[in-house]
Amino acid sequence: MTPISIYLHIPFCVHRCAYCDFNTYAGQEDSIPAYVNALIREINYIGSQLSDRATIQLPDYKTIQTIFFGGGTPSLLSTAQFDSIFQAIRKNFDLLDEAEISMEANPGTVSLDALQKLRGIGINRLSFGVQSANMEELRMLERAHDFFDVIEAVMSARKAGFDNLNLDLIYGLPEQTLPTWMTTVKRIMDLHPEHISAYALTLEHGTPFGRWSAKGLLPTPSPDLAADMYEWMSEFFESAGYVQYEISNWARDVQPSTFNLQPTFACKHNLQYWRGLPYLAFGAGAHGYANGIRYSNVLRIKTYIDRFTNFQSTNLTFPLTPATVNQHHQTPQDDMGEFMMTGLRLTLEGVSSLGFQSRFGARLDEVYGKEIDLLTRQGLLEWQAERLRLTRRGRLLGNQVFMQFVG
Repeated sequence: MTPISIYLHIPFCVHRCAYCDFNTYAGQEDSIPAYVNALIREINYIGSQLSDRATIQLPDYKTIQTIFFGGGTPSLLSTAQFDSIFQAIRKNFDLLDEAEISMEANPGTVSLDALQKLRGIGINRLSFGVQSANMEELRMLERAHDFFDVIEAVMSARKAGFDNLNLDLIYGLPEQTLPTWMTTVKRIMDLHPEHISAYALTLEHGTPFGRWSAKGLLPTPSPDLAADMYEWMSEFFESAGYVQYEISNWARDVQPSTFNLQPTFACKHNLQYWRGLPYLAFGAGAHGYANGIRYSNVLRIKTYIDRFTNFQSTNLTFPLTPATVNQHHQTPQDDMGEFMMTGLRLTLEGVSSLGFQSRFGARLDEVYGKEIDLLTRQGLLEWQAERLRLTRRGRLLGNQVFMQFVG
């Protein structure tokens, strides 16, 4: 069986940005110690389930190839707290020597000393939430850092021994122009990251940005301008030697080859999601997929902590824990639709007809022949060596493509 992945959600932030729709909370840092304890209890709970896997007829879910600390701001945790989490993971799982272990961090929240210690306990990939190099745009996004903080964070990470850095960007901002976006991209390139993620701003319902936009207080970003930004960025990254391996992600490739479907520094953790492979999720609001079940945990920090305080031992179906509030047992149709939707995000790999048949026991053209024919005629999908992939035009209209496969 393919090794699995672990996602751990750290929902604490010093300030919650106006555009953010993630499960994050500001001003609750006093709860971090109790939260880390609850996180360790959840890891131990899953570990105890896996120790009985022979009786419950589970495949091997113990071998771990990637770990991702997301948030929130995981860098708010102390090195000692990270170390205690790692001890729990190593006690309950078999962590591969070459495992990719990522942590999200905000520029301005990391020091050289802390990064050296984090590198020493096993974290080997950092993802900095840069978003923009423009001070006015950062103020509008309510980010606490400036671009000098970004430069300092990257320099500190390099000194600490990190050779795998991702920088996150957002484009399509209100009143953002193509020239200001081009400046941000060029400044990012000067930092020579191994990986870049760039996502268009979405005005999510329930966020301050969403409310302000609905009331006409915030200009709605132009979709046409956002598309221009995306196309220019894609061409610029390609000319600089980055490989676009996913709709919104680019990575350096140390040994380019026409036979490689993924560049060297592609995010292995996210590939687990996009390939529809299992992963375990821990923490408040975390979403996981294992044993044919998609599940999610309770959202609020206090409630999550309470679920693991003096809880009585209970026999829940793996991978469910006392923190689980939603679960869905996947049907073959669910898995096939999601496999298409996430697989087509991979611009080089796409969806293999052989891989689809091997996994689901049915031919791709038998299940989705009509949808594929329609999207191919519209110039949104194409076949390349028995792989179905988005065309360049299809990358701009990805959601239109994906909706054909999920009902």
